[in-house]
Amino acid sequence: MPHERSHIVSSYEQELEQLRAMVAQVGHIVEEQVDLALRAISDHDEAAADEAARRDPEVDELERDVEGLVIRLLALRSPMGADLREIVAALKITGDLERIGDYAASIARRAMKAAADRQISLSGLRSMGRLVSENLQKTVEAVINHDPNQAMEVWHADRGVDEYYVTLFRELVTYMMEDARNIRACTELLFVAKNLERIGDHATNVAERVFYAVTGENLPTVRPRGGAAAPGKNKDDAEPTE
Repeated sequence: MPHERSHIVSSYEQELEQLRAMVAQVGHIVEEQVDLALRAISDHDEAAADEAARRDPEVDELERDVEGLVIRLLALRSPMGADLREIVAALKITGDLERIGDYAASIARRAMKAAADRQISLSGLRSMGRLVSENLQKTVEAVINHDPNQAMEVWHADRGVDEYYVTLFRELVTYMMEDARNIRACTELLFVAKNLERIGDHATNVAERVFYAVTGENLPTVRPRGGAAAPGKNKDDAEPTE
C-alpha cells in the first residue's frame, strides 16, 4: 500500500510538472511572436510578419492541451490549497497568453499594410513595443519562477504602457489631421498601438494570477493607470484584433 500511494503521488507531481512545462512553452512562443511582430513593424520585415502569424495555431493547440490536463487534474486529483490555485491559474494564464499571441499576429499583419508610408515616425511605437516586450518577458519569468515580486513589478509597469499609448494616439491623430494622405497608414498604426496596449493588459492579467496563485492574496482591483485616460481604455473590452 505505501508503494502504491507513493506511485500515485509521483504521478500527480509529474502531471503538475507537465502542466508547468506546457504553460512555460506557451509563454515562450508568444514572447517570440511579439518580438517578430515588433521586428515586422520596425524593419518592415515581411518574413518576421509571416512567422508571427504562423506560430498562432501552435499556441491554440497548446491552450487546448492545457485545458484538457487541467480538467483531468481537477476531476481525478481533487487538488487543494496552493495546488488548486496553481492549476486554475494555469488555465487562465494560458488564455491570456493565447490572446497575446492573437494580438501579435494582428500587429504583424498590420505592419505590412502600414509599411508603404515611411514619412511617419515610428520612434514612439518602437519605444512602446520595447516596454511591452520587456514586461511580457518578466511576466513569463514570473510564471516559470512562481515569483510574486516580479509579478508585482509587471503590475506597476502597466502605467508606462498606458502613457505611451495616450501619447501615440494623439501623435497619430495629429498626422492624420495635417495630411489626409496619412490616414490609411496612421489608422493601421493606431490599431497596432491599441494591440500593444492590450498585450500589456493581458500581461498584467497574468501577473495578477501569478501573485494570487503563489500568495493566496489578490492585488488591488484598480490598477495603476498612465495618463488621464487612455482612449478606449477598458480592460474588459473585447478588442477586435483585425
